[in-house]
Parts: sequence; C-alpha cells; structure tokens
Amino acid sequence: MAQMKVLGALVFALCLLVPLISAKTTDVKYCNTKTNYAVKVNALDIDPYPISKGKNTKFQITASTDEAISGGKLVIDVSYFGFHIHSEDHNLCDETSCPVSVGGFNVTHAQELPGYTPPGSYTLQMKMVDGGGKQLTCITFAFSIGFIAEENSLADI
Repeated sequence: MAQMKVLGALVFALCLLVPLISAKTTDVKYCNTKTNYAVKVNALDIDPYPISKGKNTKFQITASTDEAISGGKLVIDVSYFGFHIHSEDHNLCDETSCPVSVGGFNVTHAQELPGYTPPGSYTLQMKMVDGGGKQLTCITFAFSIGFIAEENSLADI
C-alpha cells in the first residue's frame, strides 16, 4: 500500500513538470470537452522522458487563464493499467507563483520515482480548483515507466 502511495506521488510529479534535453511534450486531454474551463492547458512537458525510476523527473504545465487566481489546489488521481492506485492534493501556490494573473503561467513539479516503482502504463488526471472550490480545469494524460532505468542522461552531464 505504501508503495502505491509513493507511486502516485511520483505520477503526480510526472504531471506537473519541466522540459529536459530529452523532454517530451505529452498529449493532454480535457476531462470534459464540452466544458469551457477558466484555465486552458497549452502543453505538458516531462523531463526526462521516458521517465526513469530513481531519477528526478520534472513536469511543467504551460497554461493560461482568463481570470485571476488567488489560490487553490491541484487534485491528482493516478491509475496503473486502468486501476486507480493513488490520490493526492497539492497547494496550487506551492506549484506556481500566487496570485496567478490573467494570462499565461506555468505549474511546475519535480519528484523522484523510487527504484521499486512498477514499470507500465499510467494515466494521470489533474483538477485545478480555486480557493472557493470552483473547478478551473481538468486534464488527463498517459505516460509510461520503462523496465530499465537509463544509465546516463544528458541531464546528468
């Protein structure tokens, strides 16, 4: 059970981080395509990609908003091969500078996946909620964790 919580935290990190030399821009889908979210997600970069166990992974979401955001939270749900394995909340202001002004902004998170993280296919759903509980956006994306950690990456040089 503790391993699944750590795995979920790692997946969250994957959801919110910055590009590297081998970074990959990940396809992001909105949870509900008919909803006009106040926060529009433009890109999600994962660095390094593919994700390696035992290495720090950075996630960066590039987004824009049409309303100022004074605070809130990120609600993360992670699934492994379609089975829900982890949920966690993060203070939005720990992941970006608050208050968020109208226009573009980044949400960034870094996390190291432990060596015992199982390889395979993961799906992450992230909801951004303001301080009053209003949902600002909801995205989902898939990623994989390989069977073998990379020996060297350009980030280590």
